[in-house]
Amino acid sequence: MITAATLEVDEGSYAEHRIHRSPCARSMKILLVDDEAELAEPLSRVLTREGYEVDIAFTGQAGAQLAISGSYDLLILDWMLPQYSGLEICQQVRSQGDATPVLFLTAKDTLDDRVAGLDAGADDYLVKPFELRELLARVRALLRRPPTLETTARSPKLQYEDLELDEANQLACRQGQTIELSEKETQLLGYFLRHPEQVLTRDQIHLAVWADTEQPASNVLAAQMRLLRRKIEPRGTIPLIHTVYGKGYRLGR
Repeated sequence: MITAATLEVDEGSYAEHRIHRSPCARSMKILLVDDEAELAEPLSRVLTREGYEVDIAFTGQAGAQLAISGSYDLLILDWMLPQYSGLEICQQVRSQGDATPVLFLTAKDTLDDRVAGLDAGADDYLVKPFELRELLARVRALLRRPPTLETTARSPKLQYEDLELDEANQLACRQGQTIELSEKETQLLGYFLRHPEQVLTRDQIHLAVWADTEQPASNVLAAQMRLLRRKIEPRGTIPLIHTVYGKGYRLGR
């Protein structure tokens, strides 16, 4: 059984069981969120040797930011994390219509815990301590699953009324006019377009748009919002983003 203390040793013994992939195959991206560095770091190395591209987050806040803004093929989440739990990260990902497979790694092993994890949107659940070969087999199984209809039907462009966003190229379009956006403006607008007609608090926006290591000063968000509004709400157009005083902002009339 693999624990934080034994995973380092087991790294060398798993090699004979490795699955060899074609060098032409696309590298699948995995986000690993676990506050135990002594477990997460060697596990990340094992996954990397298996041919995966791995990002690590050690707090719930950093993990949520990456899960929301990144493009991953699989999320591996610990349940008990600082700031935001793995359960909350999973719920937030699913609330945005994101069907990325989620695997929980956790010491919480009661039936009620498993049911809560699956009800939150997790696809699989592995209790610590675990066998490394079983974990790798579950990772392969989740990555083999075909995309859901919801995922394949999702347009690469986001739209609300006459405002459209091309995130890949950092371009917005309104009333036939192309608008160039900065990276942060693109992230902000993308977040609003995924949550139309909802009041988004400042804390929610900070979590979605700013990484754990770059939480902005209180006036930075207001400044970014002014810049974004100037671009997407030129004179003569109907304002789309509104300030909800004492709470945050809302996209919608």
